[in-house]
Parts: sequence; C-alpha cells; structure tokens
Amino acid sequence: MFKKTVKDLLPPPIRVAHGEYSMILSAEDERARPTASMVETSLNAIQAALSIHLEGDNHYLNLWPGEHYRLLAGFALVLQPRLAIEIGTATGLSALSMHRYLKCLVTFDIRSWSEYPNTVLNSSHFSDDRLIQIVADLGNPTVFARHRELLQQATFFFIDATHDGVLEKKLLDQIAALPRKEPVWIMFDDIRVWTMLKMWREIPYPKLDLTSFGHWSGTGLVCLPPN
Repeated sequence: MFKKTVKDLLPPPIRVAHGEYSMILSAEDERARPTASMVETSLNAIQAALSIHLEGDNHYLNLWPGEHYRLLAGFALVLQPRLAIEIGTATGLSALSMHRYLKCLVTFDIRSWSEYPNTVLNSSHFSDDRLIQIVADLGNPTVFARHRELLQQATFFFIDATHDGVLEKKLLDQIAALPRKEPVWIMFDDIRVWTMLKMWREIPYPKLDLTSFGHWSGTGLVCLPPN
C-alpha cells in the first residue's frame, strides 16, 4: 500500500471564487428516500422560481441556480405556510427572499440583524408582523422549549446555521419532536459541505437533494410526516 501526498490527492489548481471539500456517496444504501409528493412539490417550486425576480442590489439574490434565494421564494409561494421559521438570519438575504411571499416569517439568530455590517435588511422590513426577528439560540434546548408554542405552529423551516452538522442535527431532532397534524418541511443549506455530509446522510425522514436547483454548496429538503 502506497502513501499519497496531499498534492496527489488534491485536484489540479482551478480558478474559483469559493471552493469546499465534499464527497460523492451512493444512493442505493441511503437511509431515506424522497416521496412522490416531495418530488412534485419541489418541481412546482422550481417552476415558480423560474419566473421570480427578487428585488435588491445584491447580485447573489438572482444568481440561480447556484444560490438558493429564488428557490426559497418558490417554496414559499408554492407551500404558503401559515408560519415559516428561519434559523440563521445573518445578513438577511434569505429572509428578504422569502418574506414577500409569506404571511409570517420569524427569523432567529444569536445576533440582531442590525449587527451584521453587510445586512440587506432595514427597519422598514419589520414595520408589520410579516417579518419578525427573535434573538435567541435555538440550539439550547431550554431556549427551544421557551419558544415551543411558536415553533410548533410552523410548517416550513429554513436552517442556515453553523454548518458543522452538530447543531443542525440537534435542531432537526428538536423540530421532529414537536407535534404535527400536517407535514412539516425543512430546508437545510450547505448539505454538500464536508462537515454536513454525515448529518445529511443519517437523516431518517423523507429527503431530497436539490443542490442543482439551489445553493452550489448544497440544498437539502426534508419532509416530516404528521405524527
């Protein structure tokens, strides 16, 4: 058995704005598969995204496929959830993409939107009850429990958190433990990133990799059935 150097293992230099390590994994032994309704709903959201043009100066908003913002808007338009939850506000691009198509979007972050220097949000976006931010760490079970009544009303979640796979698994487990009278949809960002591979692979619920129609670093959809 011979040893390969790091240079041997790395691909030839490629000029690219941003790259991440990932891995190609087989589908035949996947723990969970998408349902027909997941595929149909996703196709409808993709079709909707084709005709959506998001307003804003940030060039990432309408870089689609490649970024997930128009796809998020497409799902918001197709699913029309009574309440959507975002975990990870950051600069607000995802919130800005979704909220115009939603009745109510509550976005959680451990920092206020105003503390991000490159935020695309402003106070006018919070002038009504259609967009609300809560500064809280939902990775903390005590904090999650404090917001349980709100969270169990949501039928769509977008999780764009630490991307370490640990917090995402914890959030998924906590959401899955909530009572559900109807399907609950969860979209994860960056599922193709190395630290997220194990978490995504081990999800036992119906799921669908939508990377080709979302974020280049990975977009994954999970559907929790009623319990």
